[in-house]
Amino acid sequence: MTSSPLLAHPPLFASALPLVAPLAGLLLVLVALFAWHVFRRRPAAREASRVAGFDSAELVELLDLSSDWQWKTDAQHRYVHITAGLQEHSRIDPLEFLGRTPWELDSGEALAHRDACQASLAQQAPLNLTLCRHDNTGRRRYLELVGRPLYHDGSFAGYHGIGRDITHRVESDQSLRENQVRYRELIESVNEIIFRTDESGRLTFLNRGWETITGYTLKESLDTALVDHFHPDDRTAAWHQISLVFRQEIPAWSAQLRLLTQNGEIRWVEATAHRVDRGNEDGTAPRGLAGTLFDISARKIAEMTLRNINRELEARVRARTAELEASNRELEAFSYSVSHDLRAPLRAIDGFARILEEELGDGLEPDAREHIGRIRKAGMRMSHLIDDLIKLAQLARHSLQRETFDLSELAIQIIDELRRNEPDRRVEVEITRDLLVTADRGLMQLALQNLLGNAWKFSSRNAVAHISLTAKRDLGQRVFCITDDGVGFDMTFASNLFRAFHRLHRSTDFPGSGIGLATTYRIIERHGGQIWAKSKPGEGASFYFTLGR
Repeated sequence: MTSSPLLAHPPLFASALPLVAPLAGLLLVLVALFAWHVFRRRPAAREASRVAGFDSAELVELLDLSSDWQWKTDAQHRYVHITAGLQEHSRIDPLEFLGRTPWELDSGEALAHRDACQASLAQQAPLNLTLCRHDNTGRRRYLELVGRPLYHDGSFAGYHGIGRDITHRVESDQSLRENQVRYRELIESVNEIIFRTDESGRLTFLNRGWETITGYTLKESLDTALVDHFHPDDRTAAWHQISLVFRQEIPAWSAQLRLLTQNGEIRWVEATAHRVDRGNEDGTAPRGLAGTLFDISARKIAEMTLRNINRELEARVRARTAELEASNRELEAFSYSVSHDLRAPLRAIDGFARILEEELGDGLEPDAREHIGRIRKAGMRMSHLIDDLIKLAQLARHSLQRETFDLSELAIQIIDELRRNEPDRRVEVEITRDLLVTADRGLMQLALQNLLGNAWKFSSRNAVAHISLTAKRDLGQRVFCITDDGVGFDMTFASNLFRAFHRLHRSTDFPGSGIGLATTYRIIERHGGQIWAKSKPGEGASFYFTLGR
């Protein structure tokens, strides 16, 4: 076996070979590279190069500038020469290449590299390969190898060419593709329509949200006018606004429009878009629009439903108002009838009874005198009942006149009046001072008269009665309480406590019309508050009320 002239170095040629081999390789590369890529395309430059007469040093410098390293293969496509630039630029030892073919170096693309070499030979065309290798740090490197086939006496003798490290470019391209994939995935994941148009308003880009909402495919929708997909009544206004954006008369377009779907359904969308320029300095050449169409059909349906409900409620309110007005007129008629038509017979009954009592004088039998007294008392009770009914009827028409006043002072005045009417009663009263409220003074006076009057009345059997008015905070609101230690009542019947004409005690025991608490309930309700009671028979009663927040 004989030694290869590229690998063996006999002593006789030891001094000459290091100069001859690189010059031969460089000259071959010069012929292949510059003759094919430069001189073939520029005959004038080729002629000028002949005249200039580059020397070998200049040729080496030009090759170093045009590549990272030089390489050469034999007829079997095995690398037989790699310059040190591979180590300098890519951190890969050139010895890894020597004696190996491209498809042995990059097994992942073995078939593609072999086919490329065969195609290059068949067409006698330049060879361009991209190899993937790992450098001495383990980093993946991408190497671009460009070369031309060499022929000796008409036979293929191998390739020679140059190499470049294109790792940064490949990684940038991969990063760009990954970003594009992520961007596309993000665009397709949103529920709204994302679109782009050209200068004439024709669609150039749509995401999959378009197919979901409209039912049209992207293929049949692209290159159609955006405004053509809107309801005919919305198209003119939409195009006018888009034109204003193109002319930069408004910064952006925003509108709510009706979008027509493939099956004829109308979908409400909220459109927003802005102008996209070509990037020239003056920014006067519009490229189109970029924007979104957000489906607001559910919101629109809710708004229209709410509008219809409001209309229905307004109609009901009008009808209810008319009913209330009619009821008020009836109450007014009732109040007039009660105050005039019923009072006249009562006055007649009381008058005739008094005349009988006066005319008969001492001759009146005791039983007859008692009957006449009972007639007059019944008439007085009826007169008081009529007064209470009129007060109850007037509550519906009374408008609240709110003012701030001291509820404690009002209660003290009512207690003083009760004491004057019954000076012999012993009643201990406790009233919390400075209970300031904002309410209707007249109505609250009536409510306190009923509550304190009941406490005074139902504690009348006690030798020493106790009545109190206090207040406390509960769940952010003030709760007032009027308590007595009277006869109390059974809570089983408390549901009837605030109903008119419902009494929990006999009138013979405790006189009254049965309307006072019903009136109080309506007064508290008019103020936005609540009233309730707690009691046990023989243990007194407590009435609680609030006046709203």
